[in-house]
Amino acid sequence: MQNETTSSPAEDSQTGDSLIGTEYEVEVGPVAHGGHCIARTSEGQVLFVRHTLPGEKVVARVTDGAKDSRFLRADAVTIIEPSKDRVEAPCPYAGPGKCGGCDWQHAKPGAQRRLKGEVIAEQLQRLAGLTPEEAGWDGTVMPAEGDKLPKGEVPAWRTRVQYAIDENGRAGLRKHRSHDVEPIEHCMIAAPGVSELGIEKRDWTGMASVEAITATGSNDRQVILTPKPGARLPLVELDKPVSVLRVDERDGGVHRVHGRGFVRERADDRTYRVGSGGFWQVHPQAANTLVRAVMQGLLPRKNDTALDLYCGVGLFAGALGQRIGEKGAVLGIESGKRAVEDARHNLQDLDRVRIEHGKVEQVLPRTGITECDLIVLDPPRAGAGKQTVKHLTGLGARRIAYVACDPAALARDLAYFREGGYRVRTLRAFDLFPMTHHVECVAILEPAEKGH
Repeated sequence: MQNETTSSPAEDSQTGDSLIGTEYEVEVGPVAHGGHCIARTSEGQVLFVRHTLPGEKVVARVTDGAKDSRFLRADAVTIIEPSKDRVEAPCPYAGPGKCGGCDWQHAKPGAQRRLKGEVIAEQLQRLAGLTPEEAGWDGTVMPAEGDKLPKGEVPAWRTRVQYAIDENGRAGLRKHRSHDVEPIEHCMIAAPGVSELGIEKRDWTGMASVEAITATGSNDRQVILTPKPGARLPLVELDKPVSVLRVDERDGGVHRVHGRGFVRERADDRTYRVGSGGFWQVHPQAANTLVRAVMQGLLPRKNDTALDLYCGVGLFAGALGQRIGEKGAVLGIESGKRAVEDARHNLQDLDRVRIEHGKVEQVLPRTGITECDLIVLDPPRAGAGKQTVKHLTGLGARRIAYVACDPAALARDLAYFREGGYRVRTLRAFDLFPMTHHVECVAILEPAEKGH
């Protein structure tokens, strides 16, 4: 039975039909994509509830939505009947109204991976019409190497942390779906190289944000300062040697202040230069884990021709280039100008690898390529999209590796691949973002006629 407690008349007069602040006692249903679970109010309105787990009975307080909203957002503020998977959140900043960086601090690590697996399965079924069996997936989400820790310990995995700065110059993290800043003294999931900088102890008056980066392949550390309009840069004195970059308020470009303009990362026995805060996998084990999964799935051969789409600084292009022999060829395509410069630098020893600058959907048709043996794509969160997938399915690749950070985008694109005559051979999922709802997947596809 669901009971409702409305807000005070004073609040009602301010909010009209808004239900913000309204509390409902609810039975919590399944997990949903985005770090929350589904419940319903006594009127049948859908509630997306954070800080809860499937099967719990909770009091949920509405944080967003009105009487005519399609759904409401809410926080579980009282746990009446807890799940056996519930733990006390190790982080003091996790919980309703606090830091929005983590979604599952209140769940056992094994339960977090199960929940992520349920989300992947639901997205595959709903958006691609695929069961786990049809996707060649055993239903598990694998922890990264070294992330299984004693009870109460949290993996310190985040090698890049963007701190927001409040009006008093204190570093913190943003609250969920909010610009408000939760000042913190320490982020538990920050990698040691980030924590050692001591950013939370400094006064950052005049800054809008401070991003801290620690490389996994070297001792390189970097901070990227985004000043508020008209503010001067502070003298940056941190607890460890660090390079300093700044974001230009006019063009958004990242400029070196002192030290190196890049960090050196390492994966698959190669060193990669990553400049100006460019993209690199955030978990220390992620780059190697994903290269291994992609190469095991593609099984490159000597003399293969391959595409690496959304190639970043050249991680997969480099791995392919080392495996296809002197007569093979790899073309990487990347839209970020600085990433292209880095990729060309990183792969300059591999004559068989070429990097093109531009958007995949524009550059790929211009290349004149009509066939290739292998394709890797690691698109942004929105996915590759119907037109790009249609183009790829026309190239006759023996195998395609799709690296996805969003299971919904992955599922949508897998449906497009099926329309183009490709089936999923295997799918693997990796928990490369512990404590958050994010999960990384690697799908290996092949022409459907090779299937069952």
